[in-house]
This record gives sequence, structure tokens and C-alpha cells, in this order.
Amino acid sequence: MRTELKKQNKRQKISEKFGELKQKNEGALISYVMAGDPSLEASSGIVKALVKGGVDIIELGFPFSDPVADGPTIQVAGQRALAAGMDIERYFELVRDLEVDVPLVCMTYYNPVFRYGVEKFVENASDAGISGLIIPDIPVEEAADLKTNCDTHGIDLIFLVAPSTTDARIQKILKRGSGFIYLVSRLGVTGERDDVAASTKELLARVKTDIPKAVGFGISSGKQAAELRKAGADAVIVGSAFVRIIEEGKDVNERLETLARELKSSILKAS
Repeated sequence: MRTELKKQNKRQKISEKFGELKQKNEGALISYVMAGDPSLEASSGIVKALVKGGVDIIELGFPFSDPVADGPTIQVAGQRALAAGMDIERYFELVRDLEVDVPLVCMTYYNPVFRYGVEKFVENASDAGISGLIIPDIPVEEAADLKTNCDTHGIDLIFLVAPSTTDARIQKILKRGSGFIYLVSRLGVTGERDDVAASTKELLARVKTDIPKAVGFGISSGKQAAELRKAGADAVIVGSAFVRIIEEGKDVNERLETLARELKSSILKAS
């Protein structure tokens, strides 16, 4: 089984994707959806629809019962996924079987990783084809073990930077993070908003690094995506707007593809 897993782990790395986009002076669209929502079987088609619509990187959430960084839309998605039987082994099976070549990022919380075993989780994630890992509730100061295992298995460990993050802490994150830096567009939890906060543009200017800067939390429209790209974002992260389409359950894959294409087109026009 181990040989088979290694053989299938041929997806593009995050650095390769950003390198490819940089050559074209093109910003990235990163989408978030919850694995197993509304079912394990539906997730494959959902991911393929996003890629078809132009998504460059996909954050594939692993559900947790106490998602402190998630707004109501994604919280409910996690509940649906857990009710449908999503667990860690099924998650890795789903990732391994996805027939897409874009980088896949696992976004979850530290409790399920710790309970499963940090080394085992990271190794199996790598074997399945995960390129990056986001764990919002682990501080950079406490992530040494996780970082070591990610480095060992070739997975980027991606940290979040909020408008309230101090300059000293930003420097720690820039030293230990890789793949991209996740800039939180505003204080609070995930969820759709109608505007781009002034603090977001200030944060983009404060974070000085060669690591790609991706902005998330509250982005839902092409107008917002274009504004962030013009403000210096290398990537725009959209989650709740996609998850809401899945929740509504009508023409899901077609609508996901349409929204992805609209967002990517706006990013391209702003590049």
C-alpha cells in the first residue's frame, strides 16, 4: 500500500504553481471546500468543477467539532461532513483518489492531528498527495514538531497573519512558514462580506516577504478579488461563497464552476 500511495503522489507543489503563475504575471485563485460535504461521493465532482472553473489551489477542509476560526456556513458544512461519515482515513482516501493536478491543502484543527499522531498524520497526508497544511489554532511558537514533520515529508506549513498580529510575530511566521502566507482580511471568523477592509490593504503592505501572500476571510465577489490583487495580493482565498452553493444543493457543480470562472477572470483582469 505504501508503494502505491507514493506512486500516486504526483500533484503539483504550491511553489511550482506560484512559480508558473508568476511567469505569466497572474494572481492565484484558492478555493476552500469541506471534504465529505455533502458526501464523500460528491466531493470528487465538486473539486473537479472548481478546477474546471480555473481554481489554482484547493483547500480541502477536514471537519472538526469545534472549528473556532470558521463562520456559520463552514461550521454547518463540517457538521454535514461528520454526519456523512467523514473521518481521517476516508479523508486521505478521497485526496489520494482525486484526479486533479492542482496543489491540495489540508485545512483542519490541531486536535484531530494530535489525536491521530502528528508524524503519522503528516506522513499519510504527504503520501495521499497533500501539498500544504493549515492549522489555524496552533501558534507558530508551538509548531516545532509539526514543522519538522512537514519539512521531512515535503509539505508546506502555512500560517495565518491577522491585522492584529505584531511585527515581531510576523517575522517568526515568515521564518517558519512556506507555500504561502495566509493573510486574514479582518478580525473574526470566516464568512462572506461586501467590502474589502482598509486594514487588509495595510496588512499587505506590512508583510514584506518573497513568500506569496494570499488573502482570505470574507472574499466572495470578483470585484473584491480584483481589488485585493491590485493591492498586492498574490492570491485570493474564497471559501464560504463556494460552501454556500454546496449547502443550497441546486446545480452545485455547474454553479461552482461558474463562480470560480468569474473570480479567476477578475483576478486576471487585475494582474
